Amino acid sequence: MSPVVPDYSGPCVSGLIPGLLGPGPLPGWFPAPMQGARQQVLLIVDGLGWRQLEANRDLMPTLSAFDGASITTVAPSTTATALTSIATGLTPGEHGVVGYRMVVHGEVLNTLRWSTAAGDARRRLVPAVVQPAPPFLGMRSPVVAKVETEYSGFTAAHLAGARYVGWRTPSSLVVEVRQLVRAGETFVLAYYDGVDKVAHEHGLGEHYRAELAFVDRLVGDLLQELPADACLAVIADHGQVDVGERLVFPHPDVLAQCGLQSGEGRFRWLHARGGRQGELLAAARAHHGDVAWVVSRDELIDAGWLGPHVTAPARSRLGDVALVPFAPVAFHDPEDSGPFTLVARHGSLTEAEMLVPLLAARAG
Repeated sequence: MSPVVPDYSGPCVSGLIPGLLGPGPLPGWFPAPMQGARQQVLLIVDGLGWRQLEANRDLMPTLSAFDGASITTVAPSTTATALTSIATGLTPGEHGVVGYRMVVHGEVLNTLRWSTAAGDARRRLVPAVVQPAPPFLGMRSPVVAKVETEYSGFTAAHLAGARYVGWRTPSSLVVEVRQLVRAGETFVLAYYDGVDKVAHEHGLGEHYRAELAFVDRLVGDLLQELPADACLAVIADHGQVDVGERLVFPHPDVLAQCGLQSGEGRFRWLHARGGRQGELLAAARAHHGDVAWVVSRDELIDAGWLGPHVTAPARSRLGDVALVPFAPVAFHDPEDSGPFTLVARHGSLTEAEMLVPLLAARAG
């Protein structure tokens, strides 16, 4: 099995905003309904992978009737990295938000919570310094997202300068988008996170299928509110893999060479103790090469996983060895835990996680 490397020069989530808001015609890989539309609404459905959509088209008749196909997300296939790439139009190697948990100035920063072991990090690790690139090519485009996250550190890191329009219920998401379009906005970004949350907590079973059916109704409601010359495009930041309780504890020989862990269960970074990078890589390959791609930092960069160019700040946030599972497992780290055990996960470079939809339709 080979990893699905992001197609940064072609159909990839990092190319959406440059294609929509940049000069010149839309890229040819954009679906036909997006071509020539006077207004564009881009809905991000967090966690809706292409493979999961394909397996559940019976639950999503509205979205299944849209035009389009799959594109790649970025690496790692995780929310913080992908949403930053979508907003800025940059690769992870350029914007530097290289994972869910990354090392910044010696601390492991949880990028979604913008916290470290010492607590809230917004003053010590200033979001606009950690990720200084503006969203939407510097335009003050509106973003319709949950009101609770408007002032979070992650929002400050990837949406600084955008016009934040908060919603508390999914029905309000539809109302806010409708009002913005009627006011003449030519581009609106909307974000819905329910699919990802349900998958994490319940896996890809009954609860997940109910959520997919709900999302299809949400898409239909949005489309119904748009004028005929407006386009609704639906994308995702990553897909999912059902992992359940299949946790892999790093082997003692690996931990003996490792001083710190970052990343997440399906894209685990190991940071070597002083001078032990070679020993760490050898031990990780010997003990975990049967379930994961085990690559050094240099190998990962040379393979283009983070894009053709990796800045010095981005490189400094990476570990020495990456454990990237191709099997449906997750690597355990006692410092990476939450209120419940995650059932479905993402982060790796399998098709289930890397392929996401880019589907579009016109109203009427």
